[in-house]
Amino acid sequence: MSKYAIRYQVTHRCSSMVRRRHRRLHTVVSFVVILLMSPGYLRTQFKDFVTRNGDKLMDGDQELRFLSFNTPNLHYVEDYLPFIGTDPWRLPDEFEIRDALTTIKQLGGKVTRIYVLSVHRQDDSADIIRHVEGPGRFNEDAFRALDKVLQVANEVGVRVIVPFVDNWRWWGGVGEYAAFRGVERGDFWTDPELISDFEKTIEFTVDRKNTFTGVQYKDDKAIMAWETGNELQAPFSWTREIAAYVKCLDKNHLLLEGTHAREVSKEALEDPNLDIVSTHHYSDPKATVDFIVKNQEMARGKKPYIVGEFGFVPTEDIRAIMDTIINQGVAGGMIWSLRFHCREGGFYHHYELGGNVESYRWPGFSSGDFYDERLVVSILREKAGQISGANVVRLPVPAPPTLLPIRDVSAISWQGATGAELYTLERKSEQETTWTVLSSAMDDSRYQYKPLYSDESAEIGKRYLYRVKAQNESGQSGYSNVIGPVEVTAKVIVDEMESFDKVFQKDGNLMLLTHQDVRKAKEDASRLTGREGSYVIYKVPTSASSVKIDAFRVKEGSNVSIALDSNLTTFRDLQTQTEVFRFGSNDYGFFDAVSYVCNEIPPWTRYVRISLHEGIQIGRVEISYSRLTSSR
Repeated sequence: MSKYAIRYQVTHRCSSMVRRRHRRLHTVVSFVVILLMSPGYLRTQFKDFVTRNGDKLMDGDQELRFLSFNTPNLHYVEDYLPFIGTDPWRLPDEFEIRDALTTIKQLGGKVTRIYVLSVHRQDDSADIIRHVEGPGRFNEDAFRALDKVLQVANEVGVRVIVPFVDNWRWWGGVGEYAAFRGVERGDFWTDPELISDFEKTIEFTVDRKNTFTGVQYKDDKAIMAWETGNELQAPFSWTREIAAYVKCLDKNHLLLEGTHAREVSKEALEDPNLDIVSTHHYSDPKATVDFIVKNQEMARGKKPYIVGEFGFVPTEDIRAIMDTIINQGVAGGMIWSLRFHCREGGFYHHYELGGNVESYRWPGFSSGDFYDERLVVSILREKAGQISGANVVRLPVPAPPTLLPIRDVSAISWQGATGAELYTLERKSEQETTWTVLSSAMDDSRYQYKPLYSDESAEIGKRYLYRVKAQNESGQSGYSNVIGPVEVTAKVIVDEMESFDKVFQKDGNLMLLTHQDVRKAKEDASRLTGREGSYVIYKVPTSASSVKIDAFRVKEGSNVSIALDSNLTTFRDLQTQTEVFRFGSNDYGFFDAVSYVCNEIPPWTRYVRISLHEGIQIGRVEISYSRLTSSR
């Protein structure tokens, strides 16, 4: 098909859509009345769409400039990695979405950029949800999560940039569109059928009516801009055609060119359907600054220029890049990347560069000191105020956290409060009238996809109630909900392998791991490994009743051995129940997670020896004890 025929098809499709819209005009008044009366009526902080005036972004009659974070998981989570999990993909809930967008707001960010619309991959298991399931086929649940993002973005007052498709295969992208039709990846840029398939995704997205607000995406002011894609390596002929198609569907929103480049192109600056030019920058900070200066000079007087992604450089270079963005008049920039609270407690985590950098969490924690997390988010907050001409205001006092149901006092977690640095956990028995502080300085970033606290001082046979509150530099929140009474049926020693403090004896070449292979180990940043025959011994106060070990198998067939004794003289090996949690095909090479459980423990067991074999990493040890010791 010639390019002229393709252009005719684009024009014809757009004209047909315009005619359909005209036929719907007579229903507008009644629709507005129904919408205003509906419980889903849009609550928004936005009066205007973002527009452009020459090389400036405009919010009404005010120039819009911003510094912020990319929030890739805002609409679609790729990092849900509990120990027993075998699928990292999930949809965020409202708590998580609201936490993420409120974080951007507290940081002074006016805009955030999500990652792309995911596309079904041939190696996906049946339970993996993707936005695009096939040509013209879309997953409603996935788009409802994006609906919720836009609803909350309107309420919180943060604009969102939405890229349509990925250059890379992580979430499915151009290669997956090609695979739907059984052709090569490169055909995505030229094949009329593939272009039509992609345009169906664009049309579905732009015309979608939000299930929570009743507002079509093309009429939603929370969307700052569409983006052709993420880091696309596209010929400009494709970009030109797609840009024209987006603009014929949506006259309200700006369009950003999503190219894989460090320099803006003259073609993008000249194309009337592209409103914003953008570049991504990593490594070599000096070159990054030089490119930003050059790009802004090229775009000056023509189009707004933003630095869509930057990061993975020393903290002072991050500061220098932000200063360059501010001083050169660049419209905006976003650091890669932010992760938010997880609904099961703690945060989502995503280590990059082989574990040398983790995604940023707000307001920064000591666990992120190795990559200057607290300082980076503090600098961003300062610079976000500077670029927008706003004073940095004092952080709000955190809202009360939500304590989650407690099945066992060794596994206590809560949904964190946005902007909270620390938490205080309190307990009282049914008979007591006053609360006892168990810990006043808990950090909910400390453990990855695990319980946040184990109450090892709880007494067997008692029933306890629990509550928690949050704090930051501005003060303390109110208390959470109260959970309980929770009956204590056993005491539990929990070792998260952060140190050897809970180990009675040890021998061999042992090593505590933090960032090494952390992504492969499901983001678990505290593990124990050792050479063949290395071991640790735990001493139990009374008589052990069960042992559970969570470990990661680096080498096929590697295991741990458990032996028990009453007096450190004759250890006897114990048979364990073993369960393996294995990912299918994946891009990160996740280790097999192996759970070892021993419930048949001989009486009077006081010592538990765990021997490591080559190629095993222990992430958590739980030893339960409940029987009282008597004289023998």
